[in-house]
Amino acid sequence: MFASTSPPISLSSAGASLRTVDPPCLLTVSRLPTSGEVVSLGIHGFRVRKFEAFQRAVGQDGLLEGLDESPLSMELETIGGESQFDRVIAEAQQLEESLIVVWMASWCRKCIYLKPKLEKLAADYDLRLRFYCVDVNKVPHRLVARAGVTKMPTIQLWKDGNKQAEVIGGHKAYLVVNEVREMIENEQTA
Repeated sequence: MFASTSPPISLSSAGASLRTVDPPCLLTVSRLPTSGEVVSLGIHGFRVRKFEAFQRAVGQDGLLEGLDESPLSMELETIGGESQFDRVIAEAQQLEESLIVVWMASWCRKCIYLKPKLEKLAADYDLRLRFYCVDVNKVPHRLVARAGVTKMPTIQLWKDGNKQAEVIGGHKAYLVVNEVREMIENEQTA
């Protein structure tokens, strides 16, 4: 239920918060309790089984243990032109890293709906993989053609300066995210 990577957080600290993993939920302590006061906690998005797991995670000392402090989502870094694209690809190649490039358009409804889901996926791969976003209307067409993008949204995996794989996201967002996750996992095991 809760990832066990962080030190305990005191529930008596104002602003203390936790993130659950399956599904992502957020709990925040909004104010400090007074001595002997029972504080009602806002737990938006918690299911009953999730709340029971939360109750088990609170130790007898009032500390909540085993929290994952990684972000819920990460904004995709924007690539605004050919030179920046070339620089990003070259840096990744030099560091022997893979990266994800999301090609989208501001007018594309599927792109707009998919982007926050890809930002959550980016948070799952934080520190292991970098995610970038290119708005095809804001870069020269020759860059879009060079990358072989013909439909929006297109999500590409780049490694060693070359496109290794891609997912064209014309279907439901959760299916696209699953395909992108599979694409990443296949590359990392190769």
